[in-house]
Amino acid sequence: MKTLLNVAIRSAIEAGNEIIKIYNTDFNVEMKEDDSPLTIADKKANHIINQHLSLTDIPIISEENKQIDYEIRKNWNRCWIVDPLDGTKEFIKRNGEFTVNIALVENEIPILGVIYVPLTKTIYFGLKELGVSKKESWTFEAPSTEKIIENAKIIRPVSPSGSIKIVGSRSHLNLETKEYVENLKIETRKKVELVSIGSSLKFCLVAEGKAHIYPRFAPTMEWDTAAGDAICRVAGIGVIDQQTQKPMIYNKPNLLNNHFLVSV
Repeated sequence: MKTLLNVAIRSAIEAGNEIIKIYNTDFNVEMKEDDSPLTIADKKANHIINQHLSLTDIPIISEENKQIDYEIRKNWNRCWIVDPLDGTKEFIKRNGEFTVNIALVENEIPILGVIYVPLTKTIYFGLKELGVSKKESWTFEAPSTEKIIENAKIIRPVSPSGSIKIVGSRSHLNLETKEYVENLKIETRKKVELVSIGSSLKFCLVAEGKAHIYPRFAPTMEWDTAAGDAICRVAGIGVIDQQTQKPMIYNKPNLLNNHFLVSV
């Protein structure tokens, strides 16, 4: 399993390096059929990640790949789930809040997660045997994946002792989320602080104790959440489907997620 983690980390970093090259240029923005934005960075990062992960002989679900029919996918006991550039809107705004997400799913459960933040060269990863770790910026070329894993800092969630910090979407904060915040203030009689940030960084903030709850009451796809879900699960944090009231599952017939709640 550690070998697969090495592959995922290397894939994320190399894709992130390509994303940053494009980030510093005047790139064009296309619109997909669902009106979500697409850039050359999404495409090039996806190509790099597919090149690496395909060597593992584990099938890949990626936002930028042609989606495979469930009649084939249902026979997979393992698969990679990838978002080569999560937070494309934040990438376009150039606010740095975008990530590369890679998860390994086994029998519908995310068991390995890697989230890389290209602008700050920060990587989060979770694997049951190792726990959840964070490696912050390196000055020049990235160290080997072995050195990254060896030198990463173990991170842990923190239960709220005073105020409750809720993390919400930078670009998708809706009325339902605002109502949840207000209701929580009434129910707990505590100060509730809302922190807005883009992409899968919301999962990371909960995993490292900088936030306590991440409510998502807007549409997401499996590639938006699988890596963050894996990291949170390894950290002992619940990622609960609000329709089933059970942990989220992956490689579903429909890759659209229900609303969910991440909570320590």
